[in-house]
Amino acid sequence: MSRSGASEGWDVVLVGGGIMSATLGVLLSEVQPDWRITVVERLDEAGLESSSAWNNAGTGHAGLCEFNYTPRRPDGTVDVSSAVRIGEQFVSSLGFWARLVERGVLGPPEAFIHSVPHLGFGRGADGVAYLRARWEALRGHPLFSDLEFSEDPDVLASWLPLMFEGRNGNEPVAVTRSAQGTDVDFGVLTRQLLSALQQRGGVVRTRQEVTSLRRHGRTWVVQVRDRRTGHRRRLRAPYVFVGAGGGTLPLLQSARVPEIRRYGAFPISGQFLRTDRPELVAAHRGKVYGHSAPGAPPISVPHLDLRVVDGQEALLFGPFAAFSPRFLTRGRLTDLVRSVRPGNLPVLMAAARDNRPLVTYLIRQVTQSADARTATLRRFVPSASADDWTLMTAGQRVQVLKKTGGRSTVGFGTEIVTSAGSLAALLGASPGASTAASTMLDVLAASFPQRMPEWAPQLDRLAPSTQTVRQFGPDRLGEEVTRARRVLGLLPG
Repeated sequence: MSRSGASEGWDVVLVGGGIMSATLGVLLSEVQPDWRITVVERLDEAGLESSSAWNNAGTGHAGLCEFNYTPRRPDGTVDVSSAVRIGEQFVSSLGFWARLVERGVLGPPEAFIHSVPHLGFGRGADGVAYLRARWEALRGHPLFSDLEFSEDPDVLASWLPLMFEGRNGNEPVAVTRSAQGTDVDFGVLTRQLLSALQQRGGVVRTRQEVTSLRRHGRTWVVQVRDRRTGHRRRLRAPYVFVGAGGGTLPLLQSARVPEIRRYGAFPISGQFLRTDRPELVAAHRGKVYGHSAPGAPPISVPHLDLRVVDGQEALLFGPFAAFSPRFLTRGRLTDLVRSVRPGNLPVLMAAARDNRPLVTYLIRQVTQSADARTATLRRFVPSASADDWTLMTAGQRVQVLKKTGGRSTVGFGTEIVTSAGSLAALLGASPGASTAASTMLDVLAASFPQRMPEWAPQLDRLAPSTQTVRQFGPDRLGEEVTRARRVLGLLPG
């Protein structure tokens, strides 16, 4: 039986115990050590939803291999602006983690980050041309200076033995490779950051479900129910951040935040084929991203990843899309239906009309057979045996739907929503966790513009903003990246 609890006063309430809230909490504790900060998380432990190692791609997204961030123009050239921006954002995250490790704030970096090369894979004459154009457009930038390109079968076999054993030589193929790629366990990193926040006086409570969020004057009231005891409490704070993954949009809707009235959301489950066989893992030492088939949506980009989770290595191939109406892996079957409102219904209906390739892709994926999935895997690993791979379901990805230029679009990125100058929230998925430091710096700038002149120097020493990274000359940028990688154990010495 539930019981009512007294109100608690806080300076900051962070809803959701994932990488974003953890990052924001540490940044705030740095510039305002006197503020009372609490984190509430509905699961048994922090970092178990989208930040979990098996629910997250684990790729340290830096634009090194992902075709999605380098769209092709009609003339065949490639726009690399998004890849460069994401590379700059990842430098911010690397710098942030490295400085915390240097200061003894974080635990051992080998628990959450490993050096794993990132590779781009072009198939067919058109795919090879696309990959070459991508490489040529990127290689002049200092963040991509180590990017190699090859069509030589011997070189490709040395880079990717598993993928090129038994491959038919009739199809043109090419690969780019960057040795500075990383694999990141964002679940472990989240828990290390929250432990640091607790050491600074922050309070982290798990199994706490937010049942209501309302604004009363200049104060936000967060109603929380303890899932173990049923006890209810009211958390009052002048500032709230909602980083609840798929649970963010419904919570903002219940809070009647006007900025999201016309937003819709559609959940997509990710599935991967996984193998732990030592001989297969030993033959694939990288994360390899391919390109979408013509007309296919961005979320269909296939990749074959080496993962390191709890010290154990595995290979994952996918994604294969599935459908669940839940907005969280342990959410409610009514999540999707409950998110439909009169204000966003036109956006939801228009999304089906304006994004037919995505709808077609999802239908095909949901009805795909096991043999079809194995056939897709064999485009990467020709010698793959179905008996060596197991299908696993990863996290839920809630795609944000909104009107842009009269057209309903499916959001591919991370979007910050602010309201009343006292609430901020994060919507969207990719590249997500990899951009946590720069994204949370943007949240601080949007939420506390009057305090930023005072905070900026201290924040920049801890986590260089993308603007700061952009202003580095090539030599300084190289020094910053090398220093961060060495501190994080990604380089020898």
